[in-house]
Amino acid sequence: MLSDTFERVTLIDRDTLPETDENRKGVPQGRHAHAILPAGTKWLQETFPGLLEQFEADGVSVVREPDEMHFAPGGHLLSQKGRRRDPVPTYQPNRPQLEGGVRARLRALPNIEIVDRCEATGLIGSPDGRRVVGARVVDRDGGDERELAADLVVDATGRGGRTTRWLADLGYGQPLEDRLAIDIKYVSQNLKVEPGALGSKKVVIVGASPGRPTGATFLQHGDDHWMLTLIGYGGHHPPTDPGEFLEFAKPILPSDVFEVLCAAEPLDDPVAHRYPASVRRRYERLERFPDGLLVFGDALCSFNPVYGQGMSSAALQAEALRDALAAQGRDPLPRRFFKTAARRIEVAWQMALGSDLSLPEVAGPRPLPVRVLNAYFGWLMTAAEHDSALTQEFVKVSSLLSPPTILLNPATIGRVVVGNLRRRLSAR
Repeated sequence: MLSDTFERVTLIDRDTLPETDENRKGVPQGRHAHAILPAGTKWLQETFPGLLEQFEADGVSVVREPDEMHFAPGGHLLSQKGRRRDPVPTYQPNRPQLEGGVRARLRALPNIEIVDRCEATGLIGSPDGRRVVGARVVDRDGGDERELAADLVVDATGRGGRTTRWLADLGYGQPLEDRLAIDIKYVSQNLKVEPGALGSKKVVIVGASPGRPTGATFLQHGDDHWMLTLIGYGGHHPPTDPGEFLEFAKPILPSDVFEVLCAAEPLDDPVAHRYPASVRRRYERLERFPDGLLVFGDALCSFNPVYGQGMSSAALQAEALRDALAAQGRDPLPRRFFKTAARRIEVAWQMALGSDLSLPEVAGPRPLPVRVLNAYFGWLMTAAEHDSALTQEFVKVSSLLSPPTILLNPATIGRVVVGNLRRRLSAR
């Protein structure tokens, strides 16, 4: 997005960026299951034409129809019948494949320079302190520090981003933070699975539910290559011992999926990653902020990774950046960007918080609107177990393609009511 507006874009990364599809230290979550939600898929298709087709040609798994997915959020197995209306395929490359594909296309752009093994250590302010005019960077090989002049500096360094500290160094206040402690741990293992062992299924997602704060994602990356990621909230963390890892999965996954797991060949040892809290930094609410600086991605808003919203949220922020750069007006770029980005990611943030707060095991405030909406979503997913139309509407919202308001229109509410009444009559 920046390369369309600026003469030169320099990307600084402290890792050694691999030439092949390899995991790297700066992306510890890269060894675990990832999802590109349909909203992110659309953005990738528009921004990097041909990338998704290349993934598919390279053998990456693609989900197009409901019967290819076992999707059970909150303990409800949603309907797998029917066909999707206006389907947006879900592509399932692993994180190194995705990064490698994007990086190759960035390197092909003549005005983008990628500098690896180099770390940003601070910002350079103008004499009056009203603008950021560059960044200080250190070469990780020789330790030499230098200054890079810039019309715009973007902090895209993840949830550990240092902009809050750098702002204080420049005499600016700190943004307010919305935080929800979740203490989640996920453990993943790559497996070789007999082709066709799960029939048409290409992904199995079982979400946590009240009383069972554990879940699993079993994701096909290639014809016989799958990744199993087990998750658990505080006090219910999955183990990394291979034998215990498999036993932890048994009460979570359907019996036929567990049988496939037992017959699968491990390709590596289970690896763990821990995530303490979802954090949103409210830069859009700051009264003072320097020109020439933006904060992006997880450095702006970091979600519970279980819901797979991080990369698609970054794509929505990239759209916000494009629109902010194109907009005319007297407001400076940071103000336009932060306000637009806050609107674009609001749905993802509220859905992640609402889903976590539906679990009694997660401590946090539950005001009346949250309790009412969580109750309604429970009824909706109950009805969606046997209603493919409701399932498709819910998937559109959870995929960030549509606003949650579509689930509150009278026709949808009517289907929810009827579906729950039928379930109760059937139970009787």
